[in-house]
Amino acid sequence: MKLENPFPGMNPWLEIGWENTHATLLTYIKDSLNESLPPDLRVRTEEGVTIGSGDSETGHGAKRRPDVSVTESWKLGEPPQWQPEPATGSTLLAEPDQIVLEDHVPPRWLEITDSTGRLVTVIELLSPSNKTYDRLEYKLRQHRYLECHVNLVEIDLLLAGAHTVAVSPDLLKPADGSARYMVCAARAAMSSQREIYLLPLRERLKPVRIPLRATDKDVILDLQPLIDRSYQTGRYWQTDYTRPLPQPLSDADAAWATELLKEAGLLHRS
Repeated sequence: MKLENPFPGMNPWLEIGWENTHATLLTYIKDSLNESLPPDLRVRTEEGVTIGSGDSETGHGAKRRPDVSVTESWKLGEPPQWQPEPATGSTLLAEPDQIVLEDHVPPRWLEITDSTGRLVTVIELLSPSNKTYDRLEYKLRQHRYLECHVNLVEIDLLLAGAHTVAVSPDLLKPADGSARYMVCAARAAMSSQREIYLLPLRERLKPVRIPLRATDKDVILDLQPLIDRSYQTGRYWQTDYTRPLPQPLSDADAAWATELLKEAGLLHRS
């Protein structure tokens, strides 16, 4: 069995459990870009929760941070685990009726800023929520970036969900029925222009240009080695490749993928 990514480009099974891949890939993109940026620029991961339609005056989308935070400086070991306190005397107990696990992941994206903190470029790595139940919220954030003349790069490595990047699907080259991914770059200096990278499933992910300030050269982001690294560090050879994908492949693509997985020893030959 090969431990390398069996696909020449994006591995569609990474879409299953995308939350982990998303977090890992954002880190790899951040590290890759920080090695190439001008000395007075930096890229950081941003995270926020969204309440309502957001504040149109911020220019940073519908990002929110809590007004009050309770923090603890952990020492060695695991973070402290909450345990209910035993009842004592006339203590008024405040206990939850039920404890559940919430599967919603806060939105995360990358921001390139200069030494004064001015926002230069936003990089959005789309999640399933961006393309489905939180799509309207995401589109509002997208609109604010474009309205405030910030460079916006949207990386869509998901086959499932609605078309979401900042270009009309009517303007794209017609697909031949085979699966493909996409990167859309909107430059602040050319608000009506979009640079589209079409990334077919059966091909290596091509490098993309990340725009910066008007006086800077673009930096090149090569996604393929980052996807391959995510596959290896996430140990995705352990994936059950018989599981159905969120968006089924066409018959031709499914047959092609099956053959690759068999050659890699990830599926048994019949």
